[in-house]
Amino acid sequence: MNDLINSLETELRRGSLTLAVLSQLQTPQYGYSLVQLLEKSGISIDQSTLYPLLRRLEKQELVSSSWDTSESRPRKYYVLSDNGIKVFLHLKKVWIKNSKELYNLLTEGEDDDESH
Repeated sequence: MNDLINSLETELRRGSLTLAVLSQLQTPQYGYSLVQLLEKSGISIDQSTLYPLLRRLEKQELVSSSWDTSESRPRKYYVLSDNGIKVFLHLKKVWIKNSKELYNLLTEGEDDDESH
């Protein structure tokens, strides 16, 4: 049973992480800064999850990257592409709509239960 629950939680989390990452790439971020931004919002993400996700988003042309070599340690920065902005705004709208519908469904009848 725990394996099933863990698998389902992972499935739910996967889409959430993609949207969370896209939301933070409206301004250029490098990997570690992205992890920090997400953690500040209560979303933890391992680097072993983040970097493959960033590579996938780049391959899908939702994110572009560039190297900053002006400091002693080069950093690869990621930012939403024009197409990425459009996709993010659409997914955000869909996520909010779905979240409201699911919340209503999951809390339906809770007031009735409390009165009995």
